[in-house]
Amino acid sequence: MITMDLEISELDLRYETLRVRCPEKDRRLLASLSEAGQLVPIVVVAADDGAERRVVVDGYRRIRALLRLRRDVVDALEWQTSEIEALLLRRSLSNGSGETSLEQAWLVDELRRRFGLTIEELARHFDRSPSWVSRRLALVRELPASIQDLIRQGRIVPHAAAKHLVPLARANPDQCERLAMNIAAHRLSTREVGEIHAAWRDGSASARQHIVEDPDLFLRTRRALLEESSDGLGPRTGLLEDVAALAAISRRASHRVREGAVAAISPAERDEVRHGLEAIQARLARLAREVKEAIGGEHARPADKSRGPGSAPKGGLDSEDCSCVVDLPGGGAGRPPFGNGRGSKVGARGEGRAVP
Repeated sequence: MITMDLEISELDLRYETLRVRCPEKDRRLLASLSEAGQLVPIVVVAADDGAERRVVVDGYRRIRALLRLRRDVVDALEWQTSEIEALLLRRSLSNGSGETSLEQAWLVDELRRRFGLTIEELARHFDRSPSWVSRRLALVRELPASIQDLIRQGRIVPHAAAKHLVPLARANPDQCERLAMNIAAHRLSTREVGEIHAAWRDGSASARQHIVEDPDLFLRTRRALLEESSDGLGPRTGLLEDVAALAAISRRASHRVREGAVAAISPAERDEVRHGLEAIQARLARLAREVKEAIGGEHARPADKSRGPGSAPKGGLDSEDCSCVVDLPGGGAGRPPFGNGRGSKVGARGEGRAVP
């Protein structure tokens, strides 16, 4: 073994993609290097293909931290062995501690492609069965490359990907990729990804589309329904109370506008009210679309021919009622947007639950 100082720019980082990044560990190492400097050298070997640059076998996290600290030189320890022997030795010394199934798969696939090892040879090197090697290679083949990159960056939990995204990728690669991007954006846990996969697997085509487009919304909705169930309220009762609460709050706010509340608030507060109403209008429009999709055209109630065109169905919300909610500053008299205006047990309870 030879210890030396090497220019980081002269190193070959061909095996960096075999590891998953951990932002938390990177931050801790960065703080340590900034305070105490480099204490442990990286490990390099001479390239088997005759390239002049030395190949890094271990120490990629240290290299990234040194680059962030604008350091050009790294302490290195050169092993006098081949690349393949160095890779297997490094893994043996670490005893596979903290190694994920995907990192194993990446290493197995790299050794197969770069050095032409057969499944039987790989099984001997890893002290595993050929079927274990085949399963690891299947992870690399079945999981789209874009998702593997998100895992390497530490944006998707490797265990979640191996357990839940791989079977989803087998069933529908396109939806799996779109879902993975949204999972990465919200940094969801393995348990949360498991809930999403179970709902996608058991859901209809429309439900799957909604889950893929906004998995975070699905999780928040699921948690809300579970909270309702723990309070003794099922989804049906909860939905009725929510709609009743919206109607009751709308009536109360409209009444306050007619009493002169808008004239009594400052211009900044008026802007706040206006922006809030715009957000409410967008949310109500989305809610209306979701309810319409959930009801479905084939289950929709036929129009009552005895009522005039444009009339709302009995007990429902008409266009005037909806405007009562979203056009609150200009609210005027009109029939109540839900029920008969005198309140009900459901409406009263819903209003009490919704107002902080």
